[in-house]
Amino acid sequence: MNDPLGDMLTRIRNAQLRGKSTVKTPASKLRGWVLDVLQNEGYIRGYESGTGKDGHPELEISLKYFDGEGVIKELKRVSTPGRRVYSGVKDIPSVRQGLGIAIVSTPQGVMSDAQARAANVGGEVLCTIF
Repeated sequence: MNDPLGDMLTRIRNAQLRGKSTVKTPASKLRGWVLDVLQNEGYIRGYESGTGKDGHPELEISLKYFDGEGVIKELKRVSTPGRRVYSGVKDIPSVRQGLGIAIVSTPQGVMSDAQARAANVGGEVLCTIF
């Protein structure tokens, strides 16, 4: 797998389109940090770490719905392994005039675009969510 974070985002997007309540993905620190941001911003109910049938660690993500529709309308990967996208604090993108969030990997950790602006740090723009 070349892009583990992109794989997790695709699994979330596909599961929400199918109306699933949970989705499983292999575990990693970066995936956990991104899920922490999604949970803090209210896009997912939460996640639990566990062990899969093959003994490898995995994360079970509980998706969130409102009136039968998924809370996440759009989930896009910005920075890919082949094309990294870095932004200074003044250039961090605003998603849908502030209605969505951009997840940024900064020297102070993975955080939302609003948190990065408040901490006055830039970094790699991982993905955008609306």
